[in-house]
Amino acid sequence: MSASNSSKIALYGGIATNVAIALSKFVAAYFTGSSAMLSEGIHSLVDTGNGGLLLYGTAQSQLPPSPEYPFGRSKELYFWSLIVAMLVFSVGGGMSFYEGIKHILHPEPMEDAKWNYIVLGFSVIFEGIAAYLSIKAFMENHTDGLFKALRTSKDPSAFAQVLENSAALVGLIFAGLGVFFGHWLNNPYLDGAASIAIGLLLMGVAVFLVYRTKGLLVGQGVDAETLASLEAIARRQPHVETIRSPLTMYLGPTDVVLAFDVDFADALTADEVEQSIDELQKQIRAEHPEMKRIFVEATSLKSGA
Repeated sequence: MSASNSSKIALYGGIATNVAIALSKFVAAYFTGSSAMLSEGIHSLVDTGNGGLLLYGTAQSQLPPSPEYPFGRSKELYFWSLIVAMLVFSVGGGMSFYEGIKHILHPEPMEDAKWNYIVLGFSVIFEGIAAYLSIKAFMENHTDGLFKALRTSKDPSAFAQVLENSAALVGLIFAGLGVFFGHWLNNPYLDGAASIAIGLLLMGVAVFLVYRTKGLLVGQGVDAETLASLEAIARRQPHVETIRSPLTMYLGPTDVVLAFDVDFADALTADEVEQSIDELQKQIRAEHPEMKRIFVEATSLKSGA
């Protein structure tokens, strides 16, 4: 199964579970008056919408090139991922934080906590399944540890799901602690404090998503290790005299544009330079299949002409 299909399955699974969980949390919040449960319901509702936006962005990014978009529309995924991050911050984090402050300023005693415990229990199970699916799909293409993969991945549709589902599990812990201690100690302020903690958690996740997506949207290139590999491939070519540092940019998770300035031996004919360029491109794509578009500036070709 391809990475794209795995990511889509994880997204569909996350949307389905978040719809059911959001409804149950809102029902529990209505009957118990829990601010933490209301925040968790908002969180799940935002996650549902975010999954839909990421699916839309993924579909748009796979559209073929056209005269209007000659390089394709791979960067659409990065745009919609940035929108998702803003929604997590403003709607998910902001409203949870607001609900927590409002509940602390105007506390309401919790009527009956048992519905909260039931919903939280089911939510932990379903969110755990969603988190497992997203992490499994995400790690299929990463041999490093999870935290390093989150820092280096170029697929926001995958790492956004991992972060959101993980944040959902942590948020459920915050909500459970707020409900338990608020009900046990008869202190409604703790329920509001849990809602604030959930809001801060979502804001932190959103800031990380913005940071990761911004670089990809404005033109981030490949890492130093990949650059060194590209230079090594070029130097292995028999007719290459000198090279200049390659220029790269991610158009999508598996779509990189490469511009290479290469000096070939002056004695080469135009046909020989063309053959050398073809061989260089072939070897680069063999080791780095993500290099979909390779442009080689051949200096000796210009001098020969």
